[in-house]
Amino acid sequence: MFDFLYQSGWGAFVAMLFFQLPFLVVFLYVVYRKAFTDPSPSDIDDKRISRLDVLWLTVTIVLFTGVNLASVGYMPTILTAEATSSEIDIQDIDVTAQSWSYAISERQLLVGRPVRFLVKSADTVHGFAVYHPDGRILFTLMMIPGMQESSIIHTFTEPGEYKVRCLEYCGVAHHLMQDKLIVATSDD
Repeated sequence: MFDFLYQSGWGAFVAMLFFQLPFLVVFLYVVYRKAFTDPSPSDIDDKRISRLDVLWLTVTIVLFTGVNLASVGYMPTILTAEATSSEIDIQDIDVTAQSWSYAISERQLLVGRPVRFLVKSADTVHGFAVYHPDGRILFTLMMIPGMQESSIIHTFTEPGEYKVRCLEYCGVAHHLMQDKLIVATSDD
């Protein structure tokens, strides 16, 4: 139900409008009313909060909390924890980034089988972004040399050729730093 909101740029734009448009309307109403309808100083006690203020603040907090709680299930750390706690066999893939290329231990993956990507950098800061065949970014990791390897567990749900690209500028040939993963069904 919430996939549209959390897995596309348009969903994020709609969510932003959902929060910002009501605030803009109330802000413009208050400014208009104070500037043109009643420009005199307010006679309301500053220490008193009106019912409208309490209602507005309550609605805002409830909506903000609700949207954030609904998004928890889409966080990579939650998806990783769910995959780790299951009894399913997780395929480990080692990825080392160095001088505009990736050394990936296995490029053939299966639909429905969780994959743990263990990524590290040998020389400079690199990114590891995996793109769905339709162009969406599925996830991205940053690799910093000298740091412990980063990891994420992802389960591919559709077969296809998934592009891997570096999203951290890593030097003059950064644009050439790409690879691919082939995801197939177990029948292929």
